[in-house]
Amino acid sequence: MQQLETTFERTQPLGYAADFAPALTNPDAETPLGIVGPNGKGAVKRYNVYRNNVTVSLIDALSGIYPAVQRLTGVEFFRAMARYHLRESPPTSPLLFEYGRGFPAFIERYEYARSLPWLADVARIERAWLDAYHALDVHMLAADALGAVPPERLAELVFTAHPATRIVRSHYRALTIFAANRSDDLVGPIEANEPEDTLITRPDMEVIVRHLPPGGAEFLIFLISGEPLGIAAAKAIDVCPSFDIAVSVAGMIEAGVFSAITLGDL
Repeated sequence: MQQLETTFERTQPLGYAADFAPALTNPDAETPLGIVGPNGKGAVKRYNVYRNNVTVSLIDALSGIYPAVQRLTGVEFFRAMARYHLRESPPTSPLLFEYGRGFPAFIERYEYARSLPWLADVARIERAWLDAYHALDVHMLAADALGAVPPERLAELVFTAHPATRIVRSHYRALTIFAANRSDDLVGPIEANEPEDTLITRPDMEVIVRHLPPGGAEFLIFLISGEPLGIAAAKAIDVCPSFDIAVSVAGMIEAGVFSAITLGDL
């Protein structure tokens, strides 16, 4: 395909982009003034072809980020939904993996997805998976790190979360639905109307997605926010009296949830 030409000055790239880009995601917008084809001829058809290519590329990017959502809805439904999202929220970054952060919230209010109330939370898990994959590489907390802390001071410990750590809370079995639809295997019936909390981490090179037990999300949320271990444990026990603090801390360290610990007064 021949490149589009323009009468805009090459020394004004920001002004050119401001005129050229917005119409790319709006099929009802006019071809920007100053866009011409070879020999100064009009470029409406050429611009429309380019606009279509941009739209298809962004929808393809969303399908790559949210494969479980696409499998759940079907390709045709997904692409129609993605097209509406694109018109509402065009990209703001040149990095394709950054696109679609608002897609889960869009799904939540998308009229035609109301029969799938858990779909937005499945999308949130998929987004968290990608963000964990691209998170900063840092060393995770060593398994024996707590051994150097005097037992009487364990309650004062403050944990630093690994940059890849994410939590997704849902009123539905979003994690179960996510896991069942990230492959081509056949999926049986799933009773969706049960709450599930999801932990997403990346201790090494592989993203790990796992279920948090009752109290686990509260426990981890308070730790990530900078509360000491004693306060986080009390909050978790308020939610679930049988919450096992020692087992939970060991499991979270093993999963790579944390990168460091400090004592509150140091």
